[in-house]
Amino acid sequence: MIFSQHRNKSQLITFTALLFILFILLAGCQEQPEETAVSIPTSSANPPTDIAEAANSEAAEETRPYLNPTLAPAERAADLLNQMTLAEKIGQMTLVEKNSIIEENITELAIGALLSGGGGYPADNNPAAWLEMVNGYQAYALETRLAIPLLYGVDAVHGHSNVEGAVLFPHNIALGATRNANLVQEIGRVTALETAATGIFWNYAPTITVPQDIRWGRTYEGYSENTELVTELGQAYLIGLQGDDLTAVDSIIGTAKHFLGDGGTTWGTSTTDDYQIDQGDTQVNEATLRAVHLPPYIAAIDAGARSVMISFSSWNGTKMHEQQYLITDVLKGELGFTGFVVSDWAGIDQVDSNYYEAVVAAINAGIDMNMVPGKYTIFIDALTAAVENGDVPQARIDDAVRRILTVKFELGLFERPFADESLLQTVGSDAHRELARQAVRESLVLLHHDGATLPIDRGTAVIFVAGEGADDIGIQSGGWSIEWQGREGNITPGTTILEGIENTISANTQLNYNRFGNFERITDDSGNPLMADVGIVVVGERPYAEGQGDSNNLTLTEPELNAIERIRARSQKLVVIVLSGRPIIITELLPTADALVAAWLPGTEGSGITDVLFGDYEFTGKLSYTWPRSMDQLPFDFANLPTEGCAAPLFPFGYGLTTSESSSLPDC
Repeated sequence: MIFSQHRNKSQLITFTALLFILFILLAGCQEQPEETAVSIPTSSANPPTDIAEAANSEAAEETRPYLNPTLAPAERAADLLNQMTLAEKIGQMTLVEKNSIIEENITELAIGALLSGGGGYPADNNPAAWLEMVNGYQAYALETRLAIPLLYGVDAVHGHSNVEGAVLFPHNIALGATRNANLVQEIGRVTALETAATGIFWNYAPTITVPQDIRWGRTYEGYSENTELVTELGQAYLIGLQGDDLTAVDSIIGTAKHFLGDGGTTWGTSTTDDYQIDQGDTQVNEATLRAVHLPPYIAAIDAGARSVMISFSSWNGTKMHEQQYLITDVLKGELGFTGFVVSDWAGIDQVDSNYYEAVVAAINAGIDMNMVPGKYTIFIDALTAAVENGDVPQARIDDAVRRILTVKFELGLFERPFADESLLQTVGSDAHRELARQAVRESLVLLHHDGATLPIDRGTAVIFVAGEGADDIGIQSGGWSIEWQGREGNITPGTTILEGIENTISANTQLNYNRFGNFERITDDSGNPLMADVGIVVVGERPYAEGQGDSNNLTLTEPELNAIERIRARSQKLVVIVLSGRPIIITELLPTADALVAAWLPGTEGSGITDVLFGDYEFTGKLSYTWPRSMDQLPFDFANLPTEGCAAPLFPFGYGLTTSESSSLPDC
């Protein structure tokens, strides 16, 4: 009996033990809850040696304030700054061009930012490849000791313009002609969405320059020569980029550029390559600098600008990259700018022939991040030595890094360093192209009209089209399109002007295109030369960017003038469309053309031009720049500009006809 009781008790203990083991096994099979704390990646070369060490590591991470998304960005930045070494701080101040970086150096040197310059695309230039490329770089940054994400930047100056398949909007000079701030804001919003889709959350735009001399190769990057218009549209675009919430997956930070006075430089003062005015000297007093060039920055800061880029140019002989008074006292002090200041491409190098002295002067002047863009180790060594030598105060370094980190926290990069891949499907979408098409329509300025030629009847019997720009996406997009300088050819998906005409005319219309205007072989049924009811010639500038576009000869080429004459002789009515990044000299065309249209650099959606030519929409664009009668009038003296007679401009600022209006020919 006793034996029997003992045996039953043993069986009960064994059964209980088996149940306990089974419970443990089942518990281990359950899906573990997702961790809510943000963790710092641990190098696979140094894994925790035991469970206790791992637990202590996780506990330490959870107590770090900079990883707590509920804290204010400034508080998180202050905590992170206190944990950083000098090397890590200087790494954050270093902006490297992606083709120059050794990927492992992103981790080893704690590099804070990368960029793609014009043409800085991956081997396969498409949105998905861009995302993969940027994510790859970001992964290296997250392997650093403190896992500080990269800030990746790009010049998305008229759409995400380095990416094949992205929508290219009209350049800013055209948007200035729309006078539509709401449209410009929406363009900023779409640009942010397409840029964020590729993992990039920093755009080197808007350009809020106020160009005063249209011979400048960057004129088309400015909305207008008029400060008030630039101020309104620049602010609208920035608001569109940054949205209501910087932490949103489709919001990016903008960059107000180029501080300060880049649009006011004097012809012949540039010392860069063979440039004439780009990167030159702005020779004006402080009152003029403040009145003409500063207001757009005040508005941008009021709108929440988080980045300001310094200009290559000088002010009265001193490079902007060393202007401590303007950068630190005015921008950061007087205007209360709390974001970070970034140099332009190797802009610090121009401050002094001695690189060490250049770095000292520029960083002390208030530049927080240096776009090196290639010699990053030399910059890091120079700035490190400058701090150790006492030539750059530690406080200046801390201020710079605090500003950079604060913006990264404001963007939510620590919580979402990678893009939302679902956004890729929006790049180049029909809705985005329709917005660009609207922008093209609203930007067109009717300069000259006989009162009867436009709109063109879509049932017109015979139409001749000439000009290389009529069937070339690259020409109609201009510079900063896939490549820095842009290039001719169908460089990215879109609709040319010729294709827009083909998609608009009736099935019975005979359309003939020859880029040179040679229609000798086109005859009627009797073998006689066929006359077109309407001839359309597309002329203008070839793609260029920055100082390579500086020009003291803004006239049409002889082949273009010959094409106009040929098609004039074979057309009842002649329409001339001008593609250009600035007003060009067209005075001699007025007696020849029945209608003359300034189409600027419209981007990928050429159908916006035909929408207006064929009467689906009316001309509403107004000149955002004064149009010269001759090169002798340049640069304009806006304070003493004649309004009548041969000394007056050909067309004044704000000019623009509708199709119901006609214009008279000039007497001189």
